[in-house]
Amino acid sequence: MSATVDDLGEPHVLAHAKRSLFSDGDDANYTVVDTQFSTTEWRPGRVLETDVLEALAPFNRVAIGGGYPDLVGVGRPAEGLLAVDRFGSEPPLVVVEAKGYTDRGVDTERGIVQAHDRLHEANAAYLAAPCGAISQTDRTLARELNVGILGVEPDGTVRPLERPRVVGNRTSAPANAIRFQASAQGVAHQSFGLNHPKNYLGYPLAHYAAGETPALLEQYDVVGAVDEARRGAEFLSLIETRPSGVVCTPLGQEVIRFALERHGSVISALETFGDWYRSRKRFVDLDPAWGQLARRIVYQYPATSLLVTELQALAADGKAEPTLVEFVERLHQLHPTFAIELFIRGDEATRRQVLSPDNELRLSALENGSVYHAPTVFQLKAMYYHTGILATRGSEPHRLDPLEDQWGLRQPV
Repeated sequence: MSATVDDLGEPHVLAHAKRSLFSDGDDANYTVVDTQFSTTEWRPGRVLETDVLEALAPFNRVAIGGGYPDLVGVGRPAEGLLAVDRFGSEPPLVVVEAKGYTDRGVDTERGIVQAHDRLHEANAAYLAAPCGAISQTDRTLARELNVGILGVEPDGTVRPLERPRVVGNRTSAPANAIRFQASAQGVAHQSFGLNHPKNYLGYPLAHYAAGETPALLEQYDVVGAVDEARRGAEFLSLIETRPSGVVCTPLGQEVIRFALERHGSVISALETFGDWYRSRKRFVDLDPAWGQLARRIVYQYPATSLLVTELQALAADGKAEPTLVEFVERLHQLHPTFAIELFIRGDEATRRQVLSPDNELRLSALENGSVYHAPTVFQLKAMYYHTGILATRGSEPHRLDPLEDQWGLRQPV
């Protein structure tokens, strides 16, 4: 049976290629598909199936090389899809250009050239196209340009016809936003679950003390949600997980040294932390020394510097207390990929609600609190409040009024 425009159109080809490249069950992988694929009607009168949209989501537009790849992903591609499966400590940034059947055929050569252009900033690039449309000339050109080819059969089976080599390249700010989401610092699959920095500072202290870390955190009333505390401590680079177990990073060791100097022992420090349990007072006012240490640590979180820079620019423009809607609108104008990845939930329905297929921001959608990523507008913002960076604390999305929620700096300069 021959493939048709309907069963191997561009969205279908891309969905099959994405499933083949990256496993859905691996949280270390993160991919986004260009917003042009978020439309429910790919061709006039041809509704795109829900399962295809779900397979392609989340949607965002990322500038790589000289354009916008159909798919950008950070992760470890399935075995056998790269010329050499060994790469450095960081997983590669992979791009895919998809070509499917149209009334004018399949422009495979253009897809190969587009994919090659993305190698200015990507580590590996592929063309995904129907197997029946890929010629020997295409394969020769792809080998010469170090572009992989994923051939898609009518039944959805994906065959690696050419395997690319991983190359090292500079990375643009939009690509870094995707790397940010895919890393332990990101908020795509895992995220901050607690809204007070002392919960994260307490984890390396309990880990260093004699005894079981979870038991100590609960015994001294530091935090009950131990798994969330551990996750946040890792996001803030206070600890890291190795095959041998959890170890404190140099930054985490500095927290321990600070506790020893200030309290004499980590147990005494944990007891003090317990005294602050459920305190709503701003942390930097409750204990200025610990609050300032937390502020320096939070400032090392990759998103902080950019957010503060843009809030300061707004203040300089006379907008010292921007609402959440105003702030996200500005961020999207200047750093569109980053703004969407950090603030907007990644599910297919939300991204389609917020972004048009042309990657235009729908401002009316931003007035709905439910579209926002809770770990950013609630937990992360609360930490900025407690460390004295922002003037107001965060709100849970179901209680959030984006037209009233303010994101002003506590002390603009």
